[in-house]
Amino acid sequence: MLIEGKTSCSFLFASTLILLTLYTTLYHQLRRLPSAATAPVSDRNTLHYRDAFTSAANNETVAAYLRDLTLHPHLAGTPLSLSTALYVYTHFQSHGLTTRFVNFSSLLSYPKHASLTAHFVDGTILSVSLEEPSVPQNGAMRPYHAYSPSGSAYGEAVFLNYGREQDYSELALLGVEVKDCVGILRRGGEMSRYEAVENAAAHGLAAVLMYTEGGDDRYREGVERGTVMNGLGDPLSPGWAGVEGGEKLGLKDPKVMEKFPGIPSLPVSEAAAESILISLEEAKVPYEWRKIFKSGGSTSTKVGPGPIMLNLTYEGEQKMTNIHNVFAVIRGTEEPDRFVLLGNHRDAWTYGAVDPNSGTAALLDIARRYALLMHSGWNPRRTIVLCSWDAEEFGMVGSTEWVEQNYANLGSKAVAYFNVDCAVQGSGLFVSATPQLDDLLVEVMKKIKDPDSENAFLYEQWMAANKGVNIQRLSRVDSDFAPFLQHVGIPSVDLYFGSDFPVYHTAFDSYSWMANFGDPSFQRHVAVAGVWGLVTLHLADDPILPFNYVSYATELLEYENVLNNLLEGNVSSQPIAAAIEEFAHAAADSEGEAKKLRGDQSLDDFSILRRRILNDRLMLAERGFTDSEGLTGRQWFKHLVYGPRGDPESKISFFPGIADAISPRTKEEKREAILRHEIWRVARAIQRAAYTLRGELT
Repeated sequence: MLIEGKTSCSFLFASTLILLTLYTTLYHQLRRLPSAATAPVSDRNTLHYRDAFTSAANNETVAAYLRDLTLHPHLAGTPLSLSTALYVYTHFQSHGLTTRFVNFSSLLSYPKHASLTAHFVDGTILSVSLEEPSVPQNGAMRPYHAYSPSGSAYGEAVFLNYGREQDYSELALLGVEVKDCVGILRRGGEMSRYEAVENAAAHGLAAVLMYTEGGDDRYREGVERGTVMNGLGDPLSPGWAGVEGGEKLGLKDPKVMEKFPGIPSLPVSEAAAESILISLEEAKVPYEWRKIFKSGGSTSTKVGPGPIMLNLTYEGEQKMTNIHNVFAVIRGTEEPDRFVLLGNHRDAWTYGAVDPNSGTAALLDIARRYALLMHSGWNPRRTIVLCSWDAEEFGMVGSTEWVEQNYANLGSKAVAYFNVDCAVQGSGLFVSATPQLDDLLVEVMKKIKDPDSENAFLYEQWMAANKGVNIQRLSRVDSDFAPFLQHVGIPSVDLYFGSDFPVYHTAFDSYSWMANFGDPSFQRHVAVAGVWGLVTLHLADDPILPFNYVSYATELLEYENVLNNLLEGNVSSQPIAAAIEEFAHAAADSEGEAKKLRGDQSLDDFSILRRRILNDRLMLAERGFTDSEGLTGRQWFKHLVYGPRGDPESKISFFPGIADAISPRTKEEKREAILRHEIWRVARAIQRAAYTLRGELT
């Protein structure tokens, strides 16, 4: 037996050695090992290139890009939008980057006619402006809600606050009947436009007018456009890419119809809304509503209904339109099959100086700076893809279609996605990310100068403003990171300056506003480009990916504590706690392994292979948090830690399936069983991520 054991061990050792040799040989062939002329840069050279990237910043260049991008409105699907796409394409190409278009055929929505009149008890009829009269339109589409159904309504005006369930409950307590009324509501209360309008339809209203409180008299005539579609991507190709000649659902298909509200809606200016609200009578505005009116906002003291009557008409058209994503690719020399993606959408409701072209200008500047590095000899270890998305404003259409088209490749090869939408809205840096990227973001912020302070770095001011590290998470669905993280499970970042701005989605969002108020020196643009570009260089060049899943474990533990307190012992969250413990051990082990390999500069085949294997585990662990079945009722969203809640009034912003289960919207007799199932689903997802980090089979 002893001799047989030795023979068996020798055979296994020899077999393992052969397999390892074959794996290494195949690996070399696949990654196309660089020649001496394109050999990997040393750590010293890497630092040199990062310094060169930072020193190449030029605020005047970024300002010039933004000026060019905002010369005219460029709503997706219009000729002016195509000219903006060509501008970005030409810019990438002129810097020697491999550049391409990827086009899709998608259902977009445009206005044909809209009118609104107010009828007073004395017989007076007033035409309410739906335009922005003090702003040069220069080809801008009139304000509207994309995908709003066409229709007419005549009814008493009633104020709905944000249009939440609790607002309708308040109105009911006051004895206010809203059925067949035309509702007026203000944006906010964590309600999407779709949720606000569809909630109104469910309560029997005939139509909705929506306005935004700005608190700034200079922009009271601004009208906030937006989409009222529920979900992401082309509504006719849910879950697959909407390519020319491909499968499309019909307009009357139930899966399409459920994406759109049941009643028409129109956006109006704060000034127009105010002219109606001040004429309302009947019940008084509840105190809880009045105390959260923004300074300079509504002076309404009554909610109606009436006596003022509103006559609303909207006619829109939905049509198939070509949209154009633009890509620039910098191929990696050592791991060309690993992708680091930077993305910003390009389309705008009007001029888009803030939203989104402050981000576009920063992306163009990053392309310019990367081209300079390439001219001086730099090439990334991994492939960098710069993405310029189209039709984001209609519901992240361009990015979603591309992600669906490349689902398998992205799922197996994408390292991370870094999104910047509105790069600059005002002062103060706001960062959101999946937790394994926290440490990298903090370290990079220590290297970028603060745009609003002399002799200070971004990290110092950010820490002082937030009284510590304050990185938000990505459960919201308001920009192009959503398909990458919430559908595929790719580690993601979103970053911007300024919490909000008074010209959002209006024709006031112009270069003039940015140059006078948003960022007169354009140094905030430079800071965003600096963080965006340097983080990407780390993700593309670091031999070991700069992911730390210990941060993720800490975050998950906080979530479990909050959930446990919320459940008050009625249902146990122990399965999640046990899974987190297992994940924490795997995270600590992977971090220890990463530290050892970062200190190992060996270039032999086995060392290279060890780094590759660890990197794959770090890259793929986020995918473990996804579930193929998706969220109940929203199957497209696969991530069980970060994703949209079905109830906007939910008490938690994580574990969306659990958030839905504890919502009052879930039938009480089924709530406990659904909640237990969702707890186990989350536990299994965390366990899958732990298995992936360990890289071993059970």
